[in-house]
Amino acid sequence: MAKLAKPPGQRLVQRMSTRTKGLIVAPLGLLLFSVGLCVFSEAAEAKHMGAPFRQWFLWGSYSFILLNGGLLLFGQAVRYRAQLDYRRFVRRELKKRDREWARLRPKRKASPGKGEAK
Repeated sequence: MAKLAKPPGQRLVQRMSTRTKGLIVAPLGLLLFSVGLCVFSEAAEAKHMGAPFRQWFLWGSYSFILLNGGLLLFGQAVRYRAQLDYRRFVRRELKKRDREWARLRPKRKASPGKGEAK
């Protein structure tokens, strides 16, 4: 069976840096969550105004989907941020370790060059 080509959007996302993904996903998650709250208020208003069950129930279900989607996206953005912070921490610790090793390592004498006596 032949392998199917990946969708171009999937390749684009895989090539993005973690920072870029986080900067895109965080505002989208907040926006989706906010829209979900607005739809939820509409559903609540429809219920209190005596709208049919099906109408306010569907609005409420839709708001539930939007709220959870927004929370999931924002959670993913937090995960990206944690990955960036952890990488930064590890790089700093490795640099500290390398500097410490370089300071503790005894300096070797240079070998004599051409024309110099031993």
